[in-house]
Amino acid sequence: QVQLVESGGGLVQAGGSLRLSCAASGSIFSANIMGWYRQAPGKQRELVATITTAGTTNYADSVKGRCTISRDNAKRTVFLQMNSLKPEDTAVYYCNVRPSGSPWPGYWGQGTQVTVSS
Repeated sequence: QVQLVESGGGLVQAGGSLRLSCAASGSIFSANIMGWYRQAPGKQRELVATITTAGTTNYADSVKGRCTISRDNAKRTVFLQMNSLKPEDTAVYYCNVRPSGSPWPGYWGQGTQVTVSS
């Protein structure tokens, strides 16, 4: 069974920065995509950023230039550095890991709250 544990959320003023971390335990897929998604109140969960085992990244247009996703394969950890935060970034951020090339959505973390005050 795979478990994903997120950390690093919190309250920050607009323009500030946060770094989210997500550590995976258990047996994850050798070729996988790790990513961050977020869900604001009353809205659907949406992609923030993903990164493959090889390091290929993908970002939502809303965070391009402000967020950087990275991973440590040896530690099975994925990070999300968020800069120039805006109030509209306020959401619960979820970590995800799924096998590459599969439609299966994979595993989700419990989520970490990010609140950006204006």
